[in-house]
Amino acid sequence: MSKRSCLFLIAALTASPAAAHITLETRQATVGSYYKAVFAVPHGCKGSPTVKIRVQIPEGVIAVKPMPKAGWSVDVVEGKYAGEYDYHGNKLSSGVKEVAWSGGKLPDHNYDEFVISSFLTGSLKPNTTLYFPVVQECETGVSRWIEIPVEGAKHSHEGNSPAPGLKLLPKP
Repeated sequence: MSKRSCLFLIAALTASPAAAHITLETRQATVGSYYKAVFAVPHGCKGSPTVKIRVQIPEGVIAVKPMPKAGWSVDVVEGKYAGEYDYHGNKLSSGVKEVAWSGGKLPDHNYDEFVISSFLTGSLKPNTTLYFPVVQECETGVSRWIEIPVEGAKHSHEGNSPAPGLKLLPKP
């Protein structure tokens, strides 16, 4: 077997299905704390460069601030929350519901990260998983990382398009 064939075989055998999806760098956080969500984008859409990433912010995640990214524009969609949240003595009833980075170009053979800071409210249920649906738009094609398991089902990367999940831990 040639060295090139051997390297290809090793790469094929060590590739993980989870590496094919957009994931969160830190996959657990405590309810009632700040959380820095780092969305890892490992590839484009079937070889096509990524040109836009849209992240839906789940209910109970507030004070969202996206990190600017050189060469990309960042936009937010604001809206009403399902309820009111206490945040440092202030009552918040609306805020960021979606963050989108666009205008850049992430080639399929490169990896990058998109970041938001946020606060996980005390109303979130510990020992559950919170999902951040992501839509990845490419020059050709779209990948929708939006699958959320039904309540009580275990999250797995076996689905075709799993949403990045965050395990919520109880306050110490």
